[in-house]
Amino acid sequence: MNPVYDKLKKCYEQVKKKTDFQPKLALVLGSGLGDFADGIRVEETLDYKDIEGFPISTIPGHKGRFIFGYVREVPVVIMQGRVHYYEGYDITDVVLPIRLMKLMGAENLFLTNAAGGMNFDFRPGDLMMITDHIAQFVPSPLIGPNLQELGPRFCDMSHVYDTDLQEAIRKAAGTLNIPLKEGVYVQLTGPAYETPAEIRMCRLLGGDAIGMSTACEAVAANHMGMKICGISCITNLASGMTDAPLSHKEVQETADRISRQFKLLVEESIVQIAEGLIK
Repeated sequence: MNPVYDKLKKCYEQVKKKTDFQPKLALVLGSGLGDFADGIRVEETLDYKDIEGFPISTIPGHKGRFIFGYVREVPVVIMQGRVHYYEGYDITDVVLPIRLMKLMGAENLFLTNAAGGMNFDFRPGDLMMITDHIAQFVPSPLIGPNLQELGPRFCDMSHVYDTDLQEAIRKAAGTLNIPLKEGVYVQLTGPAYETPAEIRMCRLLGGDAIGMSTACEAVAANHMGMKICGISCITNLASGMTDAPLSHKEVQETADRISRQFKLLVEESIVQIAEGLIK
């Protein structure tokens, strides 16, 4: 058996022994959304450390657990704390949680993150719906023997971010009167912030926002046939766009400032997605 698939199955078998909750949507919480789960009807929690072989986040403030519960009446599984490639994990471990949530039953994936803005029309605190991504700067989680049990060898990437789910987010933003940007997300490895030259390169490639997560997760989810959507919280303007140096403190402060609006948009978007797609 393929060792990547073997590890995934072992993690899944452990989860099934601990819960029989059936989620319809998976949500990955980025910076500014860490306490989103505090406002939902929680049924069960499962710490990552209690799943043998599961990658554990090393980032301070990431709680490192799955939350099973309901957003309004929508059954969801929520990741409180994701794993990043820069933490030293193999890329297949980085996306293992995404694959695991699909095996749990989630057909829809909602990705969120904090990102630097590369578009000069963006400002810190803006919310950007991801319409496409550039993931060529990080290893593909599909490299190696194909996991035929999960998806095809060569999967189509024409519409990674589902157009119906995008429309649901637009509708949610309109309902709440929350301004919504749209754009292309670029994932780099991190953990160092990008240089001004790297930002100019990514902008020339068509990028609007940049970060250190998300795109590789979307690749793995798309391979498995999940419907995907995503929102980035623009926490700062990218390197070289202002005279100020970049800092994680600035990122966290902006994420905290916009968190209430971010949470409202995510909640309403899930409701709109459920009405339109989850049967």
